[in-house]
Amino acid sequence: MLFFTRLHLGYATLAACLLSAGVEASPIPWAKLTPLQQEALSPLASQWNNLPDPYQADMLKLANHYDNLTPEQKTRLHNRLLDWSRLTPQQRVQARQKYTAFQKVPPEKREMVKSMVKEQQATRTPPQPVSAPTPATAKQP
Repeated sequence: MLFFTRLHLGYATLAACLLSAGVEASPIPWAKLTPLQQEALSPLASQWNNLPDPYQADMLKLANHYDNLTPEQKTRLHNRLLDWSRLTPQQRVQARQKYTAFQKVPPEKREMVKSMVKEQQATRTPPQPVSAPTPATAKQP
């Protein structure tokens, strides 16, 4: 019995050492995901195979809860994943920093912070898309 206890502790120690050394699970190709995981993570399909391992692991945790979501929650999740997938790496870092800062705001002040952010976003003018000239606006020779 003592042998098995030591063996078990040895595996636990090895696992802890590997995790602390930064050894992570190998990436999972999109084709190996279950149909439910693929449905949950569909906004990331084109980028999945290039995502770093830690992000894949986080997204798989998220996908595990997908089946329990209401249709509205599923739509919201897909919209947020799509928005996230469109961010540049620098924008993602900024978003994480903002999230971390927001978590430090006392719960009683969070609604005030949310309304301030919404006001700032409303006053910001979105960049105008550049469109091709129409025949009426094109220069005539």
